Amino acid sequence: MERTDLSEIETTAPASATPAEPSTPAKKQEGSFLWFLVKLVLVVLIFRSFVFSTFSIPSESMLPRLMVGDYLFTAKWPYGYSRASLPLDIDIGAGRIFSSLPERGDVVVFKHPIDRTDYIKRVIGLPGDTIQMTDGVLSINGETVTKERIADFVHPITPYNACRIEAFRKTAADGTPVCDYPRFRETLPGGKSYEVLDFGQTEQDNTAPVIVPAGMLFMMGDNRDNSMDSRFDAVPGEGVGLVPLENVVSRASFIAFSTDGDASWFNPISWFTAARWDRIGDGI
Repeated sequence: MERTDLSEIETTAPASATPAEPSTPAKKQEGSFLWFLVKLVLVVLIFRSFVFSTFSIPSESMLPRLMVGDYLFTAKWPYGYSRASLPLDIDIGAGRIFSSLPERGDVVVFKHPIDRTDYIKRVIGLPGDTIQMTDGVLSINGETVTKERIADFVHPITPYNACRIEAFRKTAADGTPVCDYPRFRETLPGGKSYEVLDFGQTEQDNTAPVIVPAGMLFMMGDNRDNSMDSRFDAVPGEGVGLVPLENVVSRASFIAFSTDGDASWFNPISWFTAARWDRIGDGI
C-alpha cells in the first residue's frame, strides 16, 4: 500500500480567512489629543477660578515681607467668591458666595474700588473697628498696637529693589551696595505679628480716627511710608480708601518664585542666576 508523504501536500489559506484589522486612524488620535487639551484648559480654568491664582508683586509697599519680583500663589476659597475673584470680572451679582470675613493681619489681594486694578495690602481694620495713626503708631479701637524696634532690613540694591531714598543707601562689608531700612515688629490685639518699615515722620503718620463701615476693610502696606492705602482717599493709581469686602480676590499664601530683576527672556540661564532661592516656598 502506497503511503502519502504529508510534507508534499501544499496547504493554502482558506478564502474566507479574516483580514488583519486596520490600524487606528490618525484622525482619531488627533481628536483624542484635542480633547485632552480641552480637558486640561478646563482643569486650569477651574483651578485658577476657585482654588489658587497667581500674583506678582509690583511695588515696594509690602516690604519687608514681600519684594518686587516675588511671584505668589494666592488662595481663593478662604473668603468665598465674588465678581472680583472670578476670571474676567464675571458678574455674579453683588456680595460674595460662601462669604467669610478676613482676619486682622491677613495679606490680601483685592481690586481697587474705582479702577479695579489689583492691589495687595494687609488687613488692619474690620467692620466696626476704629483705626488711627498717631506719630507713626497704629491704634485699633483705642488700643495701641505694640511696635518694637528690631534689626534693620538690609538687602542688596538690584533692578527690582533700587533703594530710591538716598539716606538709606549704604555699602556692606564686602563692598556690595545695599539698602538699610529701619524695621519694627507690630503685634495686633489678636496676637498676629509681622514686620513693618518706618522711614520717619510723614503725612500719613497722623490720621483722624476712621470707623470702618459694615462690608468694608481698612488696608495698610507694611512699608508704612511708601504705601498708598486706606489712609488715603480712593484715587486711581494712588490711594485705595476703604475697600469693599466684595472687592477681595484672594489671600496671599506662599512665594512660588522670586527674582531680583536681572533675568532676561533671551538668556534662560539668567533665570537661575537671578532667582532668590532663599525666598521660594516661604509662607506669607
